Amino acid sequence: MPRAPKLPKVDTEERFMARVAWAYYVEGLTQEAVADKLGTTRLRVNKLLSEARRSGLVRITFNTAFAACAELEQALCDRYGLGQAYVAPAPSDPKDVQMIVGAALGHVLSEVLADPAVKLFGMSWGNTLNLATRFVAALERPDLEVISVMGGLTRGSDLNSFEITTRLADLLGAQHSYFTAPLYAGSAASRDTIMQLDVFREVLEKLRAVDALAMAAGDLSRRSLLMRDALPSDITMEELLEMGGVGDVLGTVIDAQGRPLAHPINERVIGIGLPDLARIPNVILAAGATYKVPVIRALLRLGLVKTLVTDETTARALLDGAA
Repeated sequence: MPRAPKLPKVDTEERFMARVAWAYYVEGLTQEAVADKLGTTRLRVNKLLSEARRSGLVRITFNTAFAACAELEQALCDRYGLGQAYVAPAPSDPKDVQMIVGAALGHVLSEVLADPAVKLFGMSWGNTLNLATRFVAALERPDLEVISVMGGLTRGSDLNSFEITTRLADLLGAQHSYFTAPLYAGSAASRDTIMQLDVFREVLEKLRAVDALAMAAGDLSRRSLLMRDALPSDITMEELLEMGGVGDVLGTVIDAQGRPLAHPINERVIGIGLPDLARIPNVILAAGATYKVPVIRALLRLGLVKTLVTDETTARALLDGAA
């Protein structure tokens, strides 16, 4: 019995899928318009478009420097349980990382602070946060209060919490208040005395009640503002490194697992601590540069950060290896 000749077969379903994809992606029709044009339902169009992407019939590419960043953002959210990640493209000159991350933070803050549900906003200090104020969109938020969440430096600086808080509040037409205390007390005993004063108790309760908070992270090197200008004279950076410290957040020095270092410096911090961050709905961490990867990773491991703002190179390093 003769066999039927092997003729090419037309896959009518794939052909129809191709027509749907062409009308949607090339002609720019809506799903409803595609359905009307091809005499089918919108539900079938939706299913065929999904199948076209899944099967590889349609491949979407992005001709933009932000494409890789979008992929990294999702990977960071998945790895560290973040609500949002904002990854800025890597600058051509690594020295510009802080500027890039500061600009990215400015855009994030513009969105966060435009939300009328945010009534009390906490601001840390540091160069990244200082730079961010240059990129925050001006708003009229007289109902908003910006409060500094850290004790300040003892000498004037554009990077001090007082100056940054004032500058941000002025941009927003908002109220502002300060945490008028040094970052570290002279001893654990004097710290306890200060924290028990009525005026400080009230401020600390206010800090713990912020709707969102922006903070930076510092490494243990001379690049860090805290190490340069705020470390108590009776403590050395070397001893913190020897004990396993990788950096600080809000003045608390932590190890690679995110645990506060068992060192007297952490008993002298005047302000809120890591447990307080767990109560804040949106803790925003802005930090970049590969030398900060250990301290950023340590903080992310704690699960306290809701929004991460960083650069592309740092993001890749954070994803390299175990979380």
